[in-house]
Amino acid sequence: MTSGPETGHDAPSDTVGFDTHDHAGCITAAVSAAEAHCATNGLRFTPVRRKALEILLQEHRALGAYEMLDLLRDAGFGSQPPVAYRALEFLVANGFAHKIERLNAFVACAHPGASHSPAFMICRACDSVAEAQSAPARGSLGDVARAAGFQIERTMVEAVGLCPNCAEKAAS
Repeated sequence: MTSGPETGHDAPSDTVGFDTHDHAGCITAAVSAAEAHCATNGLRFTPVRRKALEILLQEHRALGAYEMLDLLRDAGFGSQPPVAYRALEFLVANGFAHKIERLNAFVACAHPGASHSPAFMICRACDSVAEAQSAPARGSLGDVARAAGFQIERTMVEAVGLCPNCAEKAAS
């Protein structure tokens, strides 16, 4: 655990996205988790939904709906916008992906199945996205909300900056 400067409280440090990892294993594990979740909850994990998740997992960056549509079309799926939108909506609704509001784009969830408040670090140079779990309801935002009588139900933090690779390039 690390102490966040903005919250002064402990926050998880399990950032996923900028580090080197077993990419094939990452994809396999996430797709298997999605299959299991859908089977348990009686949801249809259709071929287009599966492919959309695989694409998000392969890219490790946020993708817009039209970029997703192009990739789905290239993979043999339909070319109408609802094809991509419906698949992405399903993935977000079931916790397999998140919508990055700042980019109006989507990214695979790094912690599928976990109830969490995602914090996204978005590289302004290469658009890569890393996800960490945050706990804003327990930090200063939570303090302000409680003082106002507001009950936080869902939060999402989006920070813009430079990823380690782009920061290194900028420094040299």
